[in-house]
Amino acid sequence: MKRFQDFEPALRSGGARLAAAFTLALALGGCSPTLGPRGDLSPAAPQTVSAATGGSTIGTGPVKVALIAPLTQNGNASVVGVSLRNAVDLAVSETGANDITVLVKDDMSTPDGARAATQAALGEGAELIIGPLFANGVREAGRAARAAGRPVIAFSTDSSVASRGVYLLSFLVESYVDRIIEFAAQRGKKSVAALVPENDYGNVALGELQSAAARAGMRVMAIERYKPGNAQGAIQRIAALGDQIDCLFIPEQADAMPAIGKQIEQAKIDPRRVQILGTGLWNDTRALGVPALQGAWFSAPDNGGFNAFAARYRTKFNSDPTRLATLAYDATTLAVALARSQGPARYTDAVLTSPSGFNGADGVFRFRADGLNERGLSVLQIGAGSTTVVSPAPHSFSGAPS
Repeated sequence: MKRFQDFEPALRSGGARLAAAFTLALALGGCSPTLGPRGDLSPAAPQTVSAATGGSTIGTGPVKVALIAPLTQNGNASVVGVSLRNAVDLAVSETGANDITVLVKDDMSTPDGARAATQAALGEGAELIIGPLFANGVREAGRAARAAGRPVIAFSTDSSVASRGVYLLSFLVESYVDRIIEFAAQRGKKSVAALVPENDYGNVALGELQSAAARAGMRVMAIERYKPGNAQGAIQRIAALGDQIDCLFIPEQADAMPAIGKQIEQAKIDPRRVQILGTGLWNDTRALGVPALQGAWFSAPDNGGFNAFAARYRTKFNSDPTRLATLAYDATTLAVALARSQGPARYTDAVLTSPSGFNGADGVFRFRADGLNERGLSVLQIGAGSTTVVSPAPHSFSGAPS
């Protein structure tokens, strides 16, 4: 079983709304060039197979970038990898078929494959590496790209693989936690208990909770850890805190929440008195229908952007994208925008870490100098099996990255 860092769970995409305009707005040094899809959603530039490398190309532009993706796993086609490649295809057809050529390389879902694919792409002139997805692959791709002086925009959620020159565009646990704790404090919450699984996701979420609570002036009254699938004792101990807490943070996967919700009810933790908090993992029907979570808050990207993207993706490919597909789309559209606007310095660290950031399908984001990212996230409230936005995602950043 893969660690949490190596994948993002598929989130539901229901209720797609086709946006009238879908742009990647770039704010660089005071100027804001924008790019958007052509109205006719015309077919992508021809895809050609390269016998020399076993890869393919998308687009016909003079600037070369590479997609390193898990197109296969154990010799079989990978749904996630195909979705990432299709998202790149969509981005190129909508924004930059004549600006960039994307060299598509299969890393075969292995670190060795990621290293070999990156080296092949660099040998063919790639100026920017998009991907890989898995943490160990990002490490290997990063080493190869760093030796060649080329940057990487990768999709792993393992923050330990980030560094200057290796930027993560993924949905990071830290961003989810910062947003929901800051919002809870703004709503007057003063004390929090944490119900945290004993796994990698829980470890990162707990560390960030302690930092975020300190910044927000919120007291962490209790931390209860539990082995996945065995939370009942920890929940009973939290229930015994009574009025000492006014919110409960649970950084857990959506598929575990029905059982945990029943245990919360059995422990008589009243969600009308104790505000339940979660992360973007709850943006999933398996969590949204849990009775104990009605009224809960969690942070996540704005659903509208993904829904609009998913509608166009379905029109083009007659299938649903994975939730990760927007990462490849945004990375590619960013590559196109910078190829047009920044000249030879298009993919330097200074350009990629612009404090103003960029706006993509999942909202505003910016890369930090350490390779991590900051995202503009919404806060959603669960109710009647669906969600309501209680705090919209910001549309821009102010100040320097924190």
